[in-house]
Amino acid sequence: MKNIVLIVLNVLFFATTATAQIDTLNAPAAVLPNVYADPHIAAFGNRFYIYPTTDGSEGWKSTSFTAWSSKDLVKWKYEKVILDLPKDISWAKERAWAPAIAYKNGKYYYYFSADVNIGVAVSDKPTGPFKDALGKPLVKKAMLRGQMIDPMVFVDDDGAAYLYFGQGNCNIVKLADNMISYDTTKIISIKPRGYNEGSFVFKRNGKYYLSWSEYDTRDPRYSVAYATSDSPLGPFVKATKNPILKGKGVVKGAGHHSIVQVPGKDEWYIAYHRFKIPGGNGYNRETCISPLRFDQDGNIMPIDVFEKVKPVKIK
Repeated sequence: MKNIVLIVLNVLFFATTATAQIDTLNAPAAVLPNVYADPHIAAFGNRFYIYPTTDGSEGWKSTSFTAWSSKDLVKWKYEKVILDLPKDISWAKERAWAPAIAYKNGKYYYYFSADVNIGVAVSDKPTGPFKDALGKPLVKKAMLRGQMIDPMVFVDDDGAAYLYFGQGNCNIVKLADNMISYDTTKIISIKPRGYNEGSFVFKRNGKYYLSWSEYDTRDPRYSVAYATSDSPLGPFVKATKNPILKGKGVVKGAGHHSIVQVPGKDEWYIAYHRFKIPGGNGYNRETCISPLRFDQDGNIMPIDVFEKVKPVKIK
């Protein structure tokens, strides 16, 4: 009888272990088809939108940006190309990377990396078409240390807007009310421990969260960490429990994220890219979404890259 019990326990143990291994080998499908990276997710009106980098070229030499919309975070509609560098931009033709979008003054402001500069375009609609607002970069290549890429704009409750950008350092500056200019003498440059690129900022319960990607996007260890502050300009204190997002099993290179709140709810989701499954790498990445949750103290809890997103609607 004792031997039979031991056999049953061993079978249960190995079955549980096998199930755990299978879970890490079967990740949820990407939310966008083909290869897209660096997704910026936002909610406008009764829809969600994703603005990604078009991936799939050695050296990330894409030349245009697209937009995608969804009513529920699960099914995504291809809107169109919303900005084409060769046609719409006079000062850059390739390396269209890591965009972000913000709404203010009744208009949509689209910030983007192009040939290692940062530009800004404007439209009356979240799906464009967008037009170059300046005819030149908003942030010029080599203006500061590191690469002038990965813009992100946060609009606070009082209407003030802040630009975050940079690889190597995180640069922060308050934008003018027109959203397309700033005082260069007011730029703050910080480098949180582990910071590489892809900064993102949001506010919850009066606290400002700054998150970023660590390691290189071609590295399977690519991951996301965060810090908090009482001000959008910092100082930011890195959380003790990091990273909040990282690869596991078949999921590799999970990073370069953005975070969206379901309007009117304390419900949050994180969009990010991972190496394409199967056979992906730092030039072939795909866009995913996972739930993002907080503990009772406001700390971001570790994200489960194997949790499927259920349909969510904006009222």
